[in-house]
Amino acid sequence: MTATALSALIDVRQIAPRERHALIRQMFGDLAVGHSMELVNDHDPKPLHRQFEIDMPGAFTWDYLEAGPQLWRVKITKVSHPHAQGRCCGSCGGS
Repeated sequence: MTATALSALIDVRQIAPRERHALIRQMFGDLAVGHSMELVNDHDPKPLHRQFEIDMPGAFTWDYLEAGPQLWRVKITKVSHPHAQGRCCGSCGGS
């Protein structure tokens, strides 16, 4: 296992729920391959994980650092860019 650089920390507990996924996806999109972001949330972000799996399969790792019951922390690491695998990530507009 190789170490990854933590590039961002996002605590979404004070962000409106309807704004969270877009903000997290934007931050993930800005990460360089091999870099990570830490997500802090007040519930298990399973729906976000499913959305990542659908939209960006193979482009990330998802590691729980803390799993409730009141606080969840997840380290999300970009392991490849979907364009390098011949598909669009769905959030970059094809660039």
